[in-house]
Amino acid sequence: MDVKLLGIYLNDHLAGSTTGLELARRAARENQGTELGDFLSTLARELEEDRGVLQQVQRALNVPHDHFKQGTAWLMERLGRLKLNGRLVGYSPLSRMLELEGLFLGSQGRRLLWRMLKKLARTERRLAGFDFEALIARTEQHLRGLERWRLLAADTAFTHARFLPHTAAPMESHGA
Repeated sequence: MDVKLLGIYLNDHLAGSTTGLELARRAARENQGTELGDFLSTLARELEEDRGVLQQVQRALNVPHDHFKQGTAWLMERLGRLKLNGRLVGYSPLSRMLELEGLFLGSQGRRLLWRMLKKLARTERRLAGFDFEALIARTEQHLRGLERWRLLAADTAFTHARFLPHTAAPMESHGA
């Protein structure tokens, strides 16, 4: 096993987890008081747990953390907030949809990470104590929830349906 290359790969995923966690926290704040906000708060907590597992994997393999990549990922997430969203200031329905898409794409990458580590665990005894199957299952659950909310957010963004403040369900539906 090439630990140097694996270390680069794991640090790239750790940087991605920094971005995803910050994005999930911000989206949860923007949607606080809704079912979507509750979903995103749970997602953020579980992303933080997954990030912790990834750090444990790195320690088990004696892979040092690349602090430069972590800082760059944090900065890039902040800069990503500057994108145009159809409003000069504030949160827009397009912001919500794009955040959910970003979280979905990041979760697909996380699922690939867990699958790869599960495969490596077959021959790498230092990975034997990790439950990658449970991490894969939880990530797949995240993907299902993110896709559901992403489609609702797209309906809201592109058909002018509105999210209700406490239910996060669209008031009107024009098909998703």
